[in-house]
Amino acid sequence: MAELNTGDGGGGKGGKVRSKKQSSKVDLTAMVDLAFLLITFFMLTTSLSKPQSMDLSLPDKDPDDKTPPVKVDENRTMTVMLGEDNKMIYYMGLLATPKIGPKDIAYGKDGIRRELLTQKKAVVQYTGDKKKGIIVIIKPTKKSNYRNLVDILDEMAITGVSTYAIVPEFTPEETKLLEKK
Repeated sequence: MAELNTGDGGGGKGGKVRSKKQSSKVDLTAMVDLAFLLITFFMLTTSLSKPQSMDLSLPDKDPDDKTPPVKVDENRTMTVMLGEDNKMIYYMGLLATPKIGPKDIAYGKDGIRRELLTQKKAVVQYTGDKKKGIIVIIKPTKKSNYRNLVDILDEMAITGVSTYAIVPEFTPEETKLLEKK
């Protein structure tokens, strides 16, 4: 508890009667104790934020793997190439006979997100099956930055694209296309 200490103000030798001066000292021990109790309580009851991460499935690096490559419908395939200086080019289908593109596109809701949602609807209409959705192939170049790759992966999660792959290999035509634009 806090207490107010008062000292003896006057001397003990007669004379005039003076009023006693009180020395005011407040004992702050209880308040400091309460502050530490509150700090400890809030530290123990708060939940720490968990780091956000995205699940990625990586292929096995088994050199003896004899499984044949999976053939996919080219009308369901969208290829997104990430270049240097935040440049992104996409096309639908095969590059030799593209269904759409190749076109430069921007990041964000008015760029790649809108195009992903449009092509996702078109693929569902084409296949007639919601389970067979769009397949996106993401091809980052060595000159593209990490943020662009994370941004395009975020767009996959936002638009609900469940089938996508990160492929580092480029065909000679794709390399020419990136250098030209």
